[in-house]
Amino acid sequence: MYEFEKYLAPSQQEVNELVRRHPFALIVSNGGGADGAPTVTHTPVIIERMAPDGGFVGAELLGHIAGKNPQWQQISDGDSVLLVFSGPHGYVSPTTYADDPNVPTWDYAAVHLTARVTVLEEAADGMHVVTRTVAELEALEPTSWDMTSSLPTFERIVGGIVSFRFEVLEQRAVFKVSQDKPREVRRRVAAAARDRGCPYGDVAELVDRIGGDE
Repeated sequence: MYEFEKYLAPSQQEVNELVRRHPFALIVSNGGGADGAPTVTHTPVIIERMAPDGGFVGAELLGHIAGKNPQWQQISDGDSVLLVFSGPHGYVSPTTYADDPNVPTWDYAAVHLTARVTVLEEAADGMHVVTRTVAELEALEPTSWDMTSSLPTFERIVGGIVSFRFEVLEQRAVFKVSQDKPREVRRRVAAAARDRGCPYGDVAELVDRIGGDE
């Protein structure tokens, strides 16, 4: 992903929070077909531990896919994969700019992590990844669910998944949230997003919070 200089992440904390709050990621690996196209799976990917400096380079993440999904058979230990995390995003109509002529755009936040993968096929590893994933996702809920009584069910079905450990090698992030526009325009962009219900996430909150400081 190309990182536009004027749309760089405002802080590492913003990057960390996007990945934590939007864990439904894309795992992109080299394709195994004759056409060589990449293979992609949508799945939760959660943070196991951050790097010592609090960033993602050197951090460890966990994810899993269905055992029937052939992507895992195309991945070998040590391969590099791309993890794509998409945050809030939304269309910006020129009607919010109050001048003409103008052009529409799209505000968004996204994080790409390149990682070295380890394939985890053992049931014990699968249980660890599944329970850690549930714990992380439940922590985002207003009221967390206690998985204790369901652990025997997890153990019965965990053989149907293949899990991964990802060691992050590179981080790229873009937070394009109308920060190149005057404060009044950003207010209108955020208001328009709220009026239409922010169908792609709370882009209005991003525009308000990190869109600019003048």
